[in-house]
Amino acid sequence: MTGAAEPEREPEPEAGHEPEPESGVRDGSGAEAGGLSDRDRDVLALERRGWPGPGAKERAIRERLGISPTRYFQLLNALLDDPRALEHDPVTVNRLRRVRQERRMRR
Repeated sequence: MTGAAEPEREPEPEAGHEPEPESGVRDGSGAEAGGLSDRDRDVLALERRGWPGPGAKERAIRERLGISPTRYFQLLNALLDDPRALEHDPVTVNRLRRVRQERRMRR
């Protein structure tokens, strides 16, 4: 032994506990303070991709989010009016806002 002290290590996280992300403070709902919830980000992520055919998107909604397609589209419509969603994914939100506006104009 040389008597040299070992460098200090950060404590290991307890089993079953993941460290909190450093990018923001969580409020217990899965949302960063002032940000979107995990579910809201998942909804926008599903909208970001293309779908190969009828039924594929609805199946993904049920499997990945565990909600009905009707509830999904209710959440999505509310997200389109949420400035946090626009900040998170401006390309997707603006595209969907245009689509929604075009549909409203056709009625």
